[in-house]
Amino acid sequence: MTDHDIYLFKEGSHFELYRKLGSHCGEVDGVKGVHFAVWAPDAAHISVIGDWNHWQRGENEMTARGDSSGIWEGFVPSIDNGAVYKYHIASQYNGYNVEKADPMALVSEMPPKTASVVHTLKYDWNDSGWMASRAKNNALDAPYSVYEVHLGSWRRNSDEENRYLTYKELAIELTAYVKEMGFTHVELLPVMTHPFYGSWGYQSLGYFSPTARYGTP
Repeated sequence: MTDHDIYLFKEGSHFELYRKLGSHCGEVDGVKGVHFAVWAPDAAHISVIGDWNHWQRGENEMTARGDSSGIWEGFVPSIDNGAVYKYHIASQYNGYNVEKADPMALVSEMPPKTASVVHTLKYDWNDSGWMASRAKNNALDAPYSVYEVHLGSWRRNSDEENRYLTYKELAIELTAYVKEMGFTHVELLPVMTHPFYGSWGYQSLGYFSPTARYGTP
């Protein structure tokens, strides 16, 4: 992170922290690996634990930045996208130790598992035409009808043990349905990572990580 990133972070106006915190593939001195960064101002020690080090604390320790930001950073060589991890955090207070998923993770494991997964977004957006027409279609004086939907219970695949539809399947089937029914907008119940299916997503834990119940990015 640059000095400007830290300035914006402390000011509370850094609007792209997902690009800086969390896990990101990179290279240090010609060695490929993954950069990790997490905000934990009350931590005494932090290490990255994961499937590559058999979840052993202390093998991949992180270092607190010297700028009073509370951000800890570290680089783990020779791992890549798909690595499963958590942070082991030892608090400054009362000897408290805890293993935490990454709040800035882009992918999380399927519940009941709770770890984060290293992932690099590579999607190439091709929606410039739709974006250009959005202002007209979403005019403030235009009529609208909103369809609120929970993706997991809206429809299932009865031919495959009543499984959830995937994001790709929902994009096709749900779009066709709302157009046929005359709705103009769709409001999704929370799709972020959440532990309990019965909460309908309202127990959100990872705001940058869509639930793995319906597929991965």
